[in-house]
Amino acid sequence: MLGLMSDQQLLISSLIEHSGKYHGQTEIVDCDADGKIYKTNYSDTLIRVKKLANSLKNLNVNLGDTIGTLAWSNLRHLELYYGVSGIGAICHTINPRLFKEQIIYIINDAKNKLLFVDLDFFDLVVEISNEINTVEHIIILGQKKDIPNTKNFSKKVIAYEDLIENISVLNEWPIFSEKTASSLCYTSGTTGNPKGVLYSHRSTVIHTLAAANPDSFNLSCLDVIMPIAPMFHANAWGIPYVATMIGAKLVLPGRHLDGKSIYNLMEREKVTFTAAVPTIWLMLFQFLEIEKKKLNHLKSCAIGGSACPKVMIENFAEKHDVNVIHAWGMTETSPLGTVNRPLNKHKEFTKEQKYELATKQGRPVYGVDIKIKDDEGNDLPRDGKTAGNLWVKGPWICKGYMNILESDVHEQDGWFLTGDVANIDEDGYMQITDRVKDVIKSGGEWISTIEIENITIAHPKVKEAAVIGVKHKKWDERPLLLVVKSEEVSKEQIYEFLIGKIAKWWMPDDILFLNELPHTATGKIRKVDLKTKYINYLMDQSSL
Repeated sequence: MLGLMSDQQLLISSLIEHSGKYHGQTEIVDCDADGKIYKTNYSDTLIRVKKLANSLKNLNVNLGDTIGTLAWSNLRHLELYYGVSGIGAICHTINPRLFKEQIIYIINDAKNKLLFVDLDFFDLVVEISNEINTVEHIIILGQKKDIPNTKNFSKKVIAYEDLIENISVLNEWPIFSEKTASSLCYTSGTTGNPKGVLYSHRSTVIHTLAAANPDSFNLSCLDVIMPIAPMFHANAWGIPYVATMIGAKLVLPGRHLDGKSIYNLMEREKVTFTAAVPTIWLMLFQFLEIEKKKLNHLKSCAIGGSACPKVMIENFAEKHDVNVIHAWGMTETSPLGTVNRPLNKHKEFTKEQKYELATKQGRPVYGVDIKIKDDEGNDLPRDGKTAGNLWVKGPWICKGYMNILESDVHEQDGWFLTGDVANIDEDGYMQITDRVKDVIKSGGEWISTIEIENITIAHPKVKEAAVIGVKHKKWDERPLLLVVKSEEVSKEQIYEFLIGKIAKWWMPDDILFLNELPHTATGKIRKVDLKTKYINYLMDQSSL
């Protein structure tokens, strides 16, 4: 016997419809490319979204068509989130920081029908226009007067505001299966071509509900939310959807993500919650230190993308009274997988114990299951010590990649092999110890690069650090420590700092000081570049 409840489909359009009706006057703050602030609300945004939906239908956009975006985190991008998926098309957010060849590959692989472009990226689009054959029109996210000279440009260019200005508001959102594809985001492609992760309406709505709950990000309509994680990366970690669902004030920072710009915007709009990768916070802390400023309104922030060092958690708490929510996920997990929230038994922990607990990536939110296995596929114990390959499953975890028929990281029963190495304790707290491709095997023993990095970053004169495995004649691989200084510091001082904090055989064979470290398009340290450059460093040194 089935239950006698409404069989309403879980569609993304319902999120903006709800906020427009019941949180209509709540502000949405938009920071444009010039740093100017514009304000609107959910009611007016709903109208614009429904106009966009109608205009897309006029451009012959149909169910299942893929619509590309090359845009920062701004209001028009938010409107595309809802207007495109609302009519059953797929909103394909393209990371503009990828290599040109990768962007061409992604657009063609996704078969984008239209391409919505911020002015910053128009020159790029002109450059690649002859190589993106499925794109019929380019829509500039601005007004007609903003459109550059398009003489000799092969594709039709339309101004976004012209597109929606003289068009009627969509009467009703179309109803279709909640399993319909809604949005598309490609992985960074560090080990080959980027791979497309195709989210559904169902997966997105369930993910949104899970992300807002108290044991996740703990958000409500009383919050002021600013996603620093960009909207072109895993849907800004799903945070724009959360803000819309709960009717919270939403602040969109645009392209200006330096420490000064972030601080000024957060203070001006009294932001209470935000989310970003550790490199963003390093920039912010540097600004705060120099300017001797304090975060006056921020209550909590989610940190993910890479491991959050304990010193960063301490800085937020001790200097700014901000609670760090350490989280883990990836494009394939929508991206929320685990969130670090304390249990009741942790109330009696000392401050130091609480900080130590907070360095872990946390426990699975409801809907997500995790496990670790060895290389032979055997389940490993949840003892907080044994590390293995991390597997994950759940209703918002991808079961395959777009246009790829076979995958060696997806199993038939829904489990996905993440590529991370982790341990899990008896309470379910998971801690990433490395990426499979980054872990160092020296003389048959494993060395965690993440642990060495986090300890090094705790040194007050170290701004950023990376550890890579490089070739060694005797031990096959040995760790090389690469450091960006915040103040003058010597190798000897860093070695002294590491003594007693890591095993002797983990001690890096050498320390190199660099002016900067390369980063991926999502702010992670690009270790593949470092390994390519320094892989023979110790071999070369030994031959001198």
